[in-house]
Amino acid sequence: MEPDPSFNVTGGPLDICGTDPVTGFFRDGSCNTCAADQGSHTVCALMTAEFLAFSKYVGNDLSTPRPEYGFVGLNPGDAWCLCAGRFAQAAEEGCAPQVNLAATHVRALEVVSLEVLMAHALPGTDT
Repeated sequence: MEPDPSFNVTGGPLDICGTDPVTGFFRDGSCNTCAADQGSHTVCALMTAEFLAFSKYVGNDLSTPRPEYGFVGLNPGDAWCLCAGRFAQAAEEGCAPQVNLAATHVRALEVVSLEVLMAHALPGTDT
């Protein structure tokens, strides 16, 4: 299983999203993806309490540790590769977290528009 070419949504090289905790479909710290990544874990986002509560409410509890899966649970301030569809849903509901555009994989654009991503961009992450 090889990752897709690693470009971000602005056309540059894909930056690392987060290593504490280690994120990504491949658990390599980046939002790389491949055909097996059916959830498109491609949006690098900075977790907020509001988003974590929303995600739990819609059925994906990202804050509770799941040691059986090696998952420590996320806290506000953690960087995480979100499923593009969940990010789009949160954006529609007004609770999307901020996005690191330089660490968001270009394949996220198959699910969410660049305009929406840019509207939630962390300052200084657009290159």
